[in-house]
Amino acid sequence: MEFKSILIKDTTKEEREMIVKNSMDCGGGCENCSSCWLGGGSPWDVYQDYIDGKREIREINAEYMDSYRQGRNIV
Repeated sequence: MEFKSILIKDTTKEEREMIVKNSMDCGGGCENCSSCWLGGGSPWDVYQDYIDGKREIREINAEYMDSYRQGRNIV
């Protein structure tokens, strides 16, 4: 299996949409997921900046985790 970069510079918008869709697919479908209503937020909203080519996934994930930790020492 060949690894392809997921960086914005190496992907098209359509590829980034597929990357987000495939990474969020747990097999159960969104209708069976409680992440959104428990405060996780819609993955499409969370990763829209990545899809639009504005911010890398690592930046979004870091910001998301910082807001989740709320200053607590959570690894």
